[in-house]
Amino acid sequence: MDRLDHLEHLDKHLVDELAQVARETVRDELREQTRRQRRRAALYAGSGAAALYAGAALTLALGLGLAAGLPDWAAALITAVVLGAVAFALRAAARPSRGHADATAAHGPATDVRGTPYPPMPSAPPTTGQAPAGPPEHR
Repeated sequence: MDRLDHLEHLDKHLVDELAQVARETVRDELREQTRRQRRRAALYAGSGAAALYAGAALTLALGLGLAAGLPDWAAALITAVVLGAVAFALRAAARPSRGHADATAAHGPATDVRGTPYPPMPSAPPTTGQAPAGPPEHR
């Protein structure tokens, strides 16, 4: 029996070492993924900042171009209206459509983010205490 106890101790030691190696491997992989995601986020942030400045320069050019032929206040007002219309159009494009049934009929079956189709929503909530509808042979 003494020999079996010794083997049991070795098994526990081996399992502990394997668990430690697995933890270190997972930790290193997560560190690497985090590093890559951090770099990607920094690049997206830089891209967004550059786009913001480009939009500001374009807005300034629009306002100055309009100010050449109009009073300054009118040029600023027209620029503000154009920017408001763009903001409204972008917000409308970002919102999901309100007519789910109309969108399903026009664009095919509804899908989730991965493109996997999911069943349509029922038109009415289920009722309790009533017999199911349909022919009696299917009950």
